[in-house]
Amino acid sequence: MDVRPDDELTLAAEQGRICALAAKGQRDLQRLAAGHPELFSARPFDPALYASIAMAMAFSSPWCAPEELRFANRAVLWGFAVDWQVDYLAKSREEVDRITADTLAVVDGADPAAGDPLGRFLAELRDELAGAPGYAQAWAVWRDAVARTLAAMAREWDWREATATGRPPSYAEYLDNADNLACTVVNVAHWIRTGDADIHRRLPELIAASDQVQRVLRLVNDLATHERDREWGDLNAITLVGDPAEVARRAAALTDECRGTLADLAGRYPREARYLGRQLGYTSGFYGSTDFWGAR
Repeated sequence: MDVRPDDELTLAAEQGRICALAAKGQRDLQRLAAGHPELFSARPFDPALYASIAMAMAFSSPWCAPEELRFANRAVLWGFAVDWQVDYLAKSREEVDRITADTLAVVDGADPAAGDPLGRFLAELRDELAGAPGYAQAWAVWRDAVARTLAAMAREWDWREATATGRPPSYAEYLDNADNLACTVVNVAHWIRTGDADIHRRLPELIAASDQVQRVLRLVNDLATHERDREWGDLNAITLVGDPAEVARRAAALTDECRGTLADLAGRYPREARYLGRQLGYTSGFYGSTDFWGAR
């Protein structure tokens, strides 16, 4: 169907505004990363990663002010940082357990230990989030989301070791571990930062919807990154199922379920439902052509 020139102009102007939000976000992330060279000096943390994070959040939540998106962008970057620490730098289960314990201690209010750059970065995020109204009431929900993410990453670390000896997880176990994608934990922090008291009270319902989206994104990610995952030694749903077409079919079925959940949620929380829907749509389109990580 042809689009009228006036409609094209309006659409392009809106996309330009969103891209401006992303550009501001990218510059902030690059400045932030420059202040944490111990965390972000590895090759996969390239300028395109920062741009991709900022674009994902800008297109998912275009009604936010730059300072609101700044926090969400930084929370996403923390997810990439902890994933890198657990998946690629930790050489033993003891190291994974130390990362988990140190991270939760910071969430609980402790100062990061000397020589803990990941903890120092998280402490900055924690202190900013603590300035949000209602943080004291919502803090426990955020802590639980962080703990779930860390537990999922540790579980995948164990599975990777087990897979090397011929004992991979089942597909159902793998999909249930989608918290290792660090999507819901970012959404929880974003809603605490931008939501009102009613949203804070309803976080469990929003988290349930976010978890549905997160499972779809786990499969969408795997469909796009199978070759990279094989090269890096990561688990992937295609490896477990054995057929990309079957993984795509399951992702499509889960997407249909998400549509129903988000349609129901929109009647009560229209902005949050739109956010999750746009997050799902944008990320699905993004992974159709590229990946967040740079070259290893």
